[in-house]
Amino acid sequence: MMTRSLAAVAAITLALPAAAQQGTLAQVQDHLRAAQTMTAAFEQTDRAGKTVRGTLTLKKPGKIRFQYEKGVPLLIVGDGSSLWFIDYSVRQVSRWPVKNSPLGVLLDPNRDLSRVAKVVPTGNPNVVSIEAHDPKRPEYGRLTLVFAKQASAPGGLMLQGWVALDSQNNRTTVRLSNQRFNAAISDGAFRWNDPRRKGGNR
Repeated sequence: MMTRSLAAVAAITLALPAAAQQGTLAQVQDHLRAAQTMTAAFEQTDRAGKTVRGTLTLKKPGKIRFQYEKGVPLLIVGDGSSLWFIDYSVRQVSRWPVKNSPLGVLLDPNRDLSRVAKVVPTGNPNVVSIEAHDPKRPEYGRLTLVFAKQASAPGGLMLQGWVALDSQNNRTTVRLSNQRFNAAISDGAFRWNDPRRKGGNR
């Protein structure tokens, strides 16, 4: 069901009445504030249809780690202030300020969603979706988050995944499973080895 939902959400651009927008955004905001940590398995599919898997670890504010499966020489880590993209195959490291990345919506529980997000109709009363982007900075792309209504989850919502669209219209879809919330996570989980120097750690 969620595979179809993610695909449908990416294609729907209808508008909702203002009252419905505000109510749904408030529910999503409640979830984001209630879910201080999360771990999950993820499947990431790029525009060419290639899928890789791994483990997601998240701790607010600002910390996230995409640990890819063995054989994938990539790592994405948010350390609280910066989002790092590490490619160990070519020893290349790129950095973005966390607040400027589309993932910033997930990582800052105090961010005012009404300023950067709108509700995207899904056609399914049990599925909630929002699209987040900064209209002043289109180069940072768009992130469409998809949630399933679930009473036992933080704020009554279970994050199912997202669709990211960069400034070149390259689409990446992430689907989550085995989500667990609010367990203790050490800050050490967000350290990484810097391939640009021997024995380098961050």
